[in-house]
Amino acid sequence: MILKSFGKNGQVSQVTLCLLKTKHCIPLTVIDLECQSAHGLSTEQREFQKVAFDFAANEMTPYMAEWDEKEIFPVETMRKAAQLGFGGIYVQPEVGGSGLSRLDTSVIFEALSTGCASTTAYISIHNMCNWMIDTYGNIEQREKFCPELCTMNKFASYCLTEPGSGSDAASLITTAKLEGDHYVLNGSKAFISGGGDTDVYVVMCRTGGKGAKGISCVVVEKGTPGLSFGKKEKKVGWNSQPTRAVIFEDCLVPVTNRLGQEGQGFNIAMSGLNGGRINIASCSLGAAHACVQLARDHLLVRKQFGETLSNNQFLQFKLAEMATKLVASRLLVREAALALQEGRSDAVSLCSMAKLFVTDECFNICNQALQMHGGYGYLKDYAVQQFVRDIRVHQILEGMNTPCSP
Repeated sequence: MILKSFGKNGQVSQVTLCLLKTKHCIPLTVIDLECQSAHGLSTEQREFQKVAFDFAANEMTPYMAEWDEKEIFPVETMRKAAQLGFGGIYVQPEVGGSGLSRLDTSVIFEALSTGCASTTAYISIHNMCNWMIDTYGNIEQREKFCPELCTMNKFASYCLTEPGSGSDAASLITTAKLEGDHYVLNGSKAFISGGGDTDVYVVMCRTGGKGAKGISCVVVEKGTPGLSFGKKEKKVGWNSQPTRAVIFEDCLVPVTNRLGQEGQGFNIAMSGLNGGRINIASCSLGAAHACVQLARDHLLVRKQFGETLSNNQFLQFKLAEMATKLVASRLLVREAALALQEGRSDAVSLCSMAKLFVTDECFNICNQALQMHGGYGYLKDYAVQQFVRDIRVHQILEGMNTPCSP
């Protein structure tokens, strides 16, 4: 099997997988990278996807490198995204959400991530927190928090990981002791996306004994006495979103800010992460999609040994493999999204499988795209290196791809 590219006016629009037979290339399957991701979607879903692709191209791609270099949290851009319904994609309409399905959400995050994987990943975390409040909060909590989260007038952060509890999340030690009508929180959370810049913190804390059943979930608002933040972390990627420790020192949180019942917090956290794993895998898909396009376009113009690299059969093979793995990854993510939406018994395992497989495969695709750029791929003038840096962390967060994280 070899790969040929076809285009108009020098612009390639398709990748064709071909069977090598003697000296001739016989086309078997045509993969249009721009429209293949719409395959199997309804007319409405294709519209969501187009809006997200257009937003990514016009509002994110031109600024992605600047956000990374200057570590800008693009608040106004995200609020523009919220005007399109992307602040509460799978939150119920009665509190300002778009009320879309998990598959719709995956399609949107994949498309947005082609413009900036880092910013889209934060938007996905914000959406997860918003959904947790919408799903497990009472009507007063939903009406208090969700509308402003949906418009992104306020931003949310998810607080589970601690300095001493990563993969072993149920061993967390941040405590919440009940005193009258308030909880007194003490402890700290590590690696919190948006920490210090966001307004609403969905916090897992220990209200009972050891293990998962002793954990509850509370919403802590910025400005609460006893809430503070660590230094802004210097990261390899994800630089368009700040990361800090979130610190609680005798932090008083009203009991009315608890989501669900005492002891339900770990289940709430894991329920959020089921969707979060699909979301972060979808962000990886978008980055890989963008990198296949970048590699393809580079091969068409870069000349070595008197001809463009697109004529090199080894690189044709590699690009064909990358496109194949991208499509296979997308199919797994969408199957997991459907399973979660339908409440199927295999939903949790499929969400985990999708996160594991897709974040690994998509990182490999992006890394291979960088390799195809040669030395140019290592320059910050070329977007491929930023996609590589931004999605490397997807193999670590939302559940480590390898066990026993520190």
